[in-house]
This record gives sequence, structure tokens and C-alpha cells, in this order.
Amino acid sequence: MSESQPQQPSPFHRSGNGSAVGAEAATLLLAGARLTDGRTVDVRLGGGRIQAVGTTGSLSSPVLARVDLSGYLLLPAPAEPHAHGDTALTADGDGPVSYAPDEVQRRATEAALLQLGHGATAVRSHVRIGDMHGLGPMQAVLQARRSLRGLADLTAVAVPRLLTGTAGADGLAMLRDAVKMGASVIGGCPDLDPDPTGFLEAVLELADEHGCPVDLHTDGDDPARLSRLAAMAGGLRPGVTIGPCGGLSRLPLDAATRAADQLAAAGVRVTCLPQGDCAALERRGLRTAPVRLLRAAGVRVAAGSGALRDAGNPVGRGDPLEAAYLLASQGGLRPAEAYACVSACAREAMGLPEVRVEAGFPAELLAVRGDRIAGVLSLAYSRIVIHRGRVVARTSAVREYCDSAVAVALDLPRQGRTEPGP
Repeated sequence: MSESQPQQPSPFHRSGNGSAVGAEAATLLLAGARLTDGRTVDVRLGGGRIQAVGTTGSLSSPVLARVDLSGYLLLPAPAEPHAHGDTALTADGDGPVSYAPDEVQRRATEAALLQLGHGATAVRSHVRIGDMHGLGPMQAVLQARRSLRGLADLTAVAVPRLLTGTAGADGLAMLRDAVKMGASVIGGCPDLDPDPTGFLEAVLELADEHGCPVDLHTDGDDPARLSRLAAMAGGLRPGVTIGPCGGLSRLPLDAATRAADQLAAAGVRVTCLPQGDCAALERRGLRTAPVRLLRAAGVRVAAGSGALRDAGNPVGRGDPLEAAYLLASQGGLRPAEAYACVSACAREAMGLPEVRVEAGFPAELLAVRGDRIAGVLSLAYSRIVIHRGRVVARTSAVREYCDSAVAVALDLPRQGRTEPGP
């Protein structure tokens, strides 16, 4: 399998990871795209939104920039609700991980671009604050957010370690400073605080004060703690998300069901990590949250990637379509349900507007070679990523076989170069 970069529809430069970015076109025509309902359509984009969807050829104009999507399935773009940009890409390093601001910014930027190449046009990155590094990692991730503007939307979650007792006073002050700096979500791990309930109280009070969403790490293996969280979080706006909740899968079925019912009643969302844990929690067994049980109870479940080649998962890919594949292959979800967990449900968990391939909706789209979601999740190689109405990343995979009389006789499908290779 070799990687190539086809001709782009507008001037592009390529970043070090092979993704392509370019100058925004006023209007862009996506021609011959297949939709999940089986239709083949043209889609016109402009002003960062979908302007029109029509039958093939009905929207053509000689002045439009055009991308040929014949053979591609057009989908709402995924979003990444649970990343760790400050620690990403550190698994192969020698010695201690550097948290110098320029190093954190480089890692966070490269990680977001990798995820963008997979299709995630919006990324929520959990960033540790406190200890010896203070607010340096947060400053670096916020700088990465600014440098990525126009390519991808990066938001930062402030993740303090302790918030209670004498040691927690500094953490609470730093959390307030992180919100003032630009962290738009408040996080943390109550499981690791000596007073988990006090930690929750502090987070929820600060979130209510600033109108911030809450996104907490928890293994979810303590039914009493989950019950308290649900009781305290109910009604908080703009909402509470917890994850990865792998411990729910280790609880007895009746206890897990009661916890799911309580979370649903309180409106608490869950972000699961099908590809593995993240380094923010002690590794207690790589079990994914019981997605079917949670969904049956009415809990809104999103799926994230978690660790991207760091201590939590040294081979993490940060690919939303892999998370959806695992939910479909091992989690018992239908392919369309699995994809919704990394797209519509992930966007909802992140407070982003809904995306449909219909006029008026944001032009946040992913085109993947294939004709059905099941096939896309199975062999999602070639991808074209659209953010705010323009192509921002493109990956093209070419599969070639040697000449084979058997392949010719059976008329097997083949994708390859149209001219002799070098």
C-alpha cells in the first residue's frame, strides 16, 4: 500500500505528516458524491456551509472549483471528543517527556493534524495543569489552537490533579487561571482525589460560575460515586460528560443498569474509548464502556480515540473511523450507529452544531472511498476532509497487484495508477 498526493482543487502546501491545506475557495462543488441513502448527488459549498444538494450535473458551473467524488461516500465529518495533545507522540522518546512549551505546542499541533487527516475537523484535548509544569502545557495547547485556526477547531479541557484539602487549594486557583486563559471546558479525575465528592463539588461550582461544560475522567467502577455524580450534575448547563467508564463493564449487570439509568436521568453523557485507555487513569483492564447498555438506558454515548502514541497506548492511531469500526465489530452496534458515535454524538458532546448533508448545514464533511458505511469502516483508506467549506486534508491510497491471469479472468476490482510507475 503506497501513499500518493493527487492534484488538489486549489493551491496547497503539504505539512510534514502528508496532510494538505490550501487557500479557501469562495464556492466549491463536490461532484458525484454518494450519500448513505444511496443517492448520487452534487453538493455546492459556500461561506462555510452547504448551499445546495442536487442531482448529478444540476449544480454545475464553469466558475466553480470542483472536486470529483465519484466512488466516494460523503458523510458528516467526525469529531474527536477525547484527545490528549500535550502527551501525544511521546511513546518512542528517550528519557523523560519534555513539557517545554515549544515541545508541547509541536506535539499538540502534529497530533491535531494527524487526527484531521483521519477526518476529525474538531478536537477536544484534555490538558494536565499543575504540578511542576503549572500552566505551561495549557498555554502551549492554546497556542496550537491559534495556529490551527482555519484547518481544525481545537478546544482545551483544563485537567487539574487535586482540588481538595491543602494540596488542592493551588489546583483550584490554577484551574480558575486556566479558564481565564482560554480553556473552554473544565475536567479532571475525581477518582484520583482523596475526596472525590469534594472534587466534583469544586468542578461543578466553577463550571456553573463560568458557564463552562464539564468533561471528567472516571473509570466508572464505583456505583455509589456515579450515583452522587448524577445527582450533583443533573441540570447543569451546558452539560457534563464523563469517560471512559470502562469500569462499568466490570460491574454486575444490575448495578451497571442502575448506574446507566441514573446517568440518563441526569443528562450526563459518556465518551467511551474503544481503542484503549488514556494515561490519565490507572490501567485497570482495557474494557470499553458497555455502550449498548448505556444507549438502551438513554445515555448519549460518543466515542473518542484517547491516547495517541503515548504512555496510555503506544500504538494509538487517533482515528475516529477505527473507534467506529471497533464499536461495530466488537461493541454490538450497527455500522451507522457506530459512525454516529464518532460524528453526530461526538459533535453533540462537544457542543458543536449538527451536520447533515443538506442545504444550510455546516460544511464539515468527510468523503471516504466506498459506497456504504460498513465498507468504509472496513477499508477506510482514501479520504478527503472538508472543514468550513474547503478541502483541508487529503489521503490517497493506491493498491496494486502484479499481473494475474486469475484476476483478469474473474474481473476483480482493481485500483491503481493510470500510467506506468517509476
